[in-house]
Amino acid sequence: MSSSTALFQGQTPLAVRMRPTSLDEVAGQGHLLRPGSPLVTLADPAAATSSAASVILWGPPGTGKTTLAQAIARSSGRRFVELSAVTAGVRDVREVMQEALTQRDLYGQSTILFLDEIHRFTKAQQDALLPGVENGWVVLIAATTENPSFSVISPLLSRSLLLTLQPLSDDDLGLLIDRAVTDPRGLAGAVRLEADARAALVRLSSGDARRALTALEAAAAVAAPVEGEATPAVTADAVAQAVDKALLRYDRQGDEHYDVISAFIKSIRGSDVDAAMHYLARMIEAGEDPRFIARRLVISAAEDIGLADPQALQIAVAAADAVAFIGMPEGRIPLAEATAYLATTAKSNAAYLAIDHAIADVRAGGFGRVPVHLRDAHYPGAKRLGHGKGYRYAHDSDVGVVAQQYLPDSLRGRRYYEPTNHGLERDVQARLEKIRRILGSED
Repeated sequence: MSSSTALFQGQTPLAVRMRPTSLDEVAGQGHLLRPGSPLVTLADPAAATSSAASVILWGPPGTGKTTLAQAIARSSGRRFVELSAVTAGVRDVREVMQEALTQRDLYGQSTILFLDEIHRFTKAQQDALLPGVENGWVVLIAATTENPSFSVISPLLSRSLLLTLQPLSDDDLGLLIDRAVTDPRGLAGAVRLEADARAALVRLSSGDARRALTALEAAAAVAAPVEGEATPAVTADAVAQAVDKALLRYDRQGDEHYDVISAFIKSIRGSDVDAAMHYLARMIEAGEDPRFIARRLVISAAEDIGLADPQALQIAVAAADAVAFIGMPEGRIPLAEATAYLATTAKSNAAYLAIDHAIADVRAGGFGRVPVHLRDAHYPGAKRLGHGKGYRYAHDSDVGVVAQQYLPDSLRGRRYYEPTNHGLERDVQARLEKIRRILGSED
């Protein structure tokens, strides 16, 4: 065993040891740390007894969400409580809220509740946060890697500030790596980092500080002594040797999270199954959340394939269910099956365009009154108003379609769905032409 290996065994991970103790030590996220910004104000000890807005920190892994929360707590002097949505339940949340209320009323002390991975909380669990946030018992700092618009309940969003974190720049990563090599909390100068190894660590980390420090620690553990030098050197070869064990990654050159998923979906849309499979493999190897991939497949099936092949949506949903049921690595197989099916089947975005055009009309005020004969005639007094009068029951017709007006007067004759001539939508197109001829005859 080398001396460097012995040095690093059994310690708290480097990424944890190197967490900043104040906002001044935080690398990156300058857009959130300007004077007077919500996070800087929250960290101000002079404001520790005043009310403050709760915040939701949204960003990719390794961008400093936990770091910011802990630095704010240390700087502000507020009481700090940390929960993980992976392990905490409604009972845990209520206990934190009650204790925070007690601390405020008896001792005048404000509590910061840091909730990691809030997107994993159910609606009921998130509801349990509302009284404490609304009444100021706690200042909530919630962290999530998923879009809060879809993963956080609206009442909680409306009571919090949404702050978006960005992947760290190469300069930010370099600063963190250099600091970790020399800082007493880190490697304390036990190794020397060569320039090409530093560049490799920056390149392979894709803006993720945790990945950078994890890879550095692993590379330092296998660093070999250099003849004539007392300090082992971390070389590019050491990084390459350690990375396969320590770092699942996207390549820095155009392979970041959003670029790869974009290329994946566009390859499916363009019917290039080989390219789609390539990008799927890159995401799997990079450790991408398979549920995220599955959700994108479901969206692709509805948006880009639609009624050209209605089975595509069923297959995508089945793949998502299968991944949730069996997990990884076996989940890669249904993901690959769905990817191949979606990429090779017929395509149509007609349904997607139809709903967007209809929504545009509604937002522009084009909704009008529901025609009288279509209105509900079951509630008391409805029939006296003429509701339902003249309605024709479609099943009474031999062809199952009757001539009558369905759209409001202001939108009469408007068409939103225009099927293509692709796949099964050819049949839809022919059938729809007949339906519209019948419906149009009421004019």
